[in-house]
Amino acid sequence: QVQLVESGGGLVQAGDSLRLSCAASGRTFSNYVVGWFRQAPGKEREFVGGMIWRSGGTDYSEFVKGRFTISRDNANNIVYLQMNSLKPEDTAVYYCAADYGRIGISRTPTYDVWGQGTQVTVSS
Repeated sequence: QVQLVESGGGLVQAGDSLRLSCAASGRTFSNYVVGWFRQAPGKEREFVGGMIWRSGGTDYSEFVKGRFTISRDNANNIVYLQMNSLKPEDTAVYYCAADYGRIGISRTPTYDVWGQGTQVTVSS
């Protein structure tokens, strides 16, 4: 079972950028789908975007399209979430998650493995 280690959160101002990292340990991301989710206080965990590692195919929620980009580092088994033009409503704990053998990118938080989460706070 892969384990996930996240990093890159922080406090930024509206309009700034951040890049989150999700590193695999224990095994590689081969045959995994990696998703990014976020959860704000008092709200349900919601889908941000995801990537099929093998093909590089991606999917994004409507509220981040054009602002967030998911990429990967094949050599180091890392998935990145590049977040640009951040807004105060993007404030949340961001999680990466992985599912082995999944065919497509699920937008529901039913992934097998989860990272510890990293806080992103965007001030206005």
